[in-house]
Amino acid sequence: MPSASPAHALRAAAFAFDAQRGKLPVAGDPHRSPEPTFVSRQIAELSTLVTDLSEEVASRAVHDSTAPADARVATAFAAALEPAGQAIAALGTVSHQLAFVDHTWARRHEPGVRDVHGRIPHVIEDALSEAHTALQDASTALHSAATLIAQPTLRLKAALSRTTTAIAKPSTVRTAGPAPAAPLAAAATRGR
Repeated sequence: MPSASPAHALRAAAFAFDAQRGKLPVAGDPHRSPEPTFVSRQIAELSTLVTDLSEEVASRAVHDSTAPADARVATAFAAALEPAGQAIAALGTVSHQLAFVDHTWARRHEPGVRDVHGRIPHVIEDALSEAHTALQDASTALHSAATLIAQPTLRLKAALSRTTTAIAKPSTVRTAGPAPAAPLAAAATRGR
C-alpha cells in the first residue's frame, strides 16, 4: 500500500523503529528489565513492521514502467529489512534465554545450571545492545532516504516560492549638496 508521499512513508517507518527502540527492555534496570511476554510482544510488533516494509517494497516493485523515484523508495524500504531482521533475531535470543531460565529455575542450584544462569545476563545484555543498534540502523537508513527523496520536492517548492516579477530599478537618489545655481538670466533680472 504505497503512501501518497514517499518521504512521509519512509519517515513514518523510521519513527516506528525509533518507537520500538525506545521500548527495548534494559538489562539490569528493574523497571525495564526483560520480561518474557513483553519481549514476545515486541518481536510480534517488529514482525508487523517487517511485513509493512515488505508490502511497501512489493507495491513499488521494480518494473520497466516503474518511475526512478519509486525504485529508490523500494530500495530504501528493502534496505531497512536487514537490520529489522537482526533486531528480531537479537530479541529472539533474549526470549530464548529467558525461557531457559524459567524452565530451569527449579534446578538453578545445580552446578551446571548455576553456571549457565550466571552467563545468561551477559548474553541478554549483548543481545539487547545488538537489537538497539539494529533498530537505530533501520531508523537512520529510512530517515536518510526520506531526506534524499524529499530534497527535489524542497528545491521545487523553493523555486516556486521565488518571485517571478521583474524588480523595479531603484530610483535615482539625490545626494545632499549645494543647491543648483540659478540661471544667469534669472539672477540678472532679480538684481535690477
